[in-house]
Amino acid sequence: MGHADTLLAMGGAFVAAAILARLGSRIGLPTIPLFILAGILLGPNTPGFVLLDDPHDLEMLSALGLVLLLFYLGLEFHMDDLRTGGRKMTVAGCTYLALNVGAGLGFGFALGWGTSEALVLAGVLGISSSAIVTKILVDLGRIGNPETKPILGIIVVEDIFLALYLAALQPVISGADDIGAMTLDIAKAFGFLLVLAIAARWGTGVVGRLFAIKDNELLVISFLGAAVLIAGIAETFGVADAIAAFMVGLILGNTGSGDRIRDLVHPLRDAFAAIFFFGFGLSIAPGDLPTVIWPVITAIVITITMNLLAGLVTARIYGFGPQPAANVATTLLARGEFALILATMAAAAGLDERLSPFIAGYVLILAVVAPLVAGRSHWLLRSMPGGREAAGRAELAEAGAEPTLSRS
Repeated sequence: MGHADTLLAMGGAFVAAAILARLGSRIGLPTIPLFILAGILLGPNTPGFVLLDDPHDLEMLSALGLVLLLFYLGLEFHMDDLRTGGRKMTVAGCTYLALNVGAGLGFGFALGWGTSEALVLAGVLGISSSAIVTKILVDLGRIGNPETKPILGIIVVEDIFLALYLAALQPVISGADDIGAMTLDIAKAFGFLLVLAIAARWGTGVVGRLFAIKDNELLVISFLGAAVLIAGIAETFGVADAIAAFMVGLILGNTGSGDRIRDLVHPLRDAFAAIFFFGFGLSIAPGDLPTVIWPVITAIVITITMNLLAGLVTARIYGFGPQPAANVATTLLARGEFALILATMAAAAGLDERLSPFIAGYVLILAVVAPLVAGRSHWLLRSMPGGREAAGRAELAEAGAEPTLSRS
């Protein structure tokens, strides 16, 4: 692809994503599925204008978007968040994972697509979208709600699980020749993660001095270089580049420059993450979606059921009533960036070609439905123990009889 074509493709991707995102914001839709939709509409698999014939032309920019997205999530993560939450947060997070990942694994084996595919589907169905969950909490004004702390605690536990899960998954789906080779690959991956974990625990003082840079331009170049370089090194050790970027963000987020780095990386994250989601959409053939529509619908029903159970368990652990339980269940329903990471890994490993359209349909539907359902979580109350009375109060609040619904 020539220089002019590259510029046209990049500019067209940004403009298309921006237009759809602005339209979606008018009805309260999150940006992730809209970015994917822009890629689908302008890709080679749909009729009409084609912005890019080969999705691989944006592969490097998409990889950078993924690295920046996970780097930012690492900046937002603090080990103290888990420690201060104590036993309740850990139990709630582990329960959520056990229900959703376990159900995803069982669903994957039931489909009969293969063992590696089942392991991928366990993560797809089991892990929430941190980006969409955070957006829901902010948009609905629930940051100060009592159930928000366990919601964020569950996200923290998910992030820890994700790092270990992807480190173990990478060598398994890449097709190691024998048990010894597979064990060696897993050991190398965990060893690399251990080095990063040690740096996060005891090396922040040294790293902090290295990144104590007053000039913003030099600071941007420095943290971008660190994130991309460590991500590249991680790939050679069998660790997903995105998880390495997450660990780099975790380390830098706990330094004295952490707040400045968060502010500086924010627009970069948004821009290149949009390219990542757009690039994923380019690879989706809408004509393939009907072939997996029933597995998608089944998976969504399973996810809704498991989230409802997790919400009830979390409410019981924290002593919450039915309204907070419904809020937990609906807020954590969205699936997004992590499912797409797994789709990218599965495609690179040459797994069942039905995985990509399945994950695309599953993510698109839940990413759209979850914010809408979360804003109307009181509808769910009628099917929960003691929920009818709470639902009545919530409906009065929605009609304006009470100040806010989110505080109920």
